[in-house]
Amino acid sequence: MTESEVLAKLAAQALDEKKGIDVQILDLRGLPSAPCAFFVIASGNVPSHVSSLCDHVHEVVKKATGLNPSKLEGYNNAEWILMDYFDVVVHIFQQEKRNFYRLEQLWADASRLEFTSK
Repeated sequence: MTESEVLAKLAAQALDEKKGIDVQILDLRGLPSAPCAFFVIASGNVPSHVSSLCDHVHEVVKKATGLNPSKLEGYNNAEWILMDYFDVVVHIFQQEKRNFYRLEQLWADASRLEFTSK
């Protein structure tokens, strides 16, 4: 298992622990135009849930790996937060934004990576 795969699963588990909705890991490694190796995608109910999901991912990843995201976007309005860990990009949406941007459909050729739900 690669470091990127471990990080993606760690982020997905963190999202699941805090009741992230429909947590998915998209494996983009086989796609030539992919911007990274993995997308981790989840939804939250309201802005405070979205930001708490982000906080928990940051805390879990930092504790396990020592890594901080290289970029964090959207935290203030918490409609769509993007956490960039280079090979792994975590997207945390409010459901309405997730339905609008439809990343899973946009990257439909990507395979799904399983993770252990707690």
